[in-house]
Amino acid sequence: MSQTIGRDDVKAMIDAGEAIVIEALPASYYEDAHLPGAINIPHDEVEELAPQLLTDKQATLIVYCADLACPNSTLAARRLARLGYGRVFDYAEGKADWIGAGLPTESSVKA
Repeated sequence: MSQTIGRDDVKAMIDAGEAIVIEALPASYYEDAHLPGAINIPHDEVEELAPQLLTDKQATLIVYCADLACPNSTLAARRLARLGYGRVFDYAEGKADWIGAGLPTESSVKA
């Protein structure tokens, strides 16, 4: 089971290094801009990638996607919970909310 989480709590957990942040969008969106320190696990690759990238099932995970209209974070969070990850949070407002608040992002795109 996953819980929803808001921007302020996401930022606090990122700043404190208390969570693994996961972008559930396809790689091209992740490479363009992602939340600081986030890793990319597209929602349709959770079963394949999570066991390799997320070895601690007790870690705090924050999953996000584009915005409230995007279902990817909810789908990924449910899949992670089904795989036995116990502390999964869904930042449903996602990247649009984060950027809209003027918070920093990272990019994997080479200039």
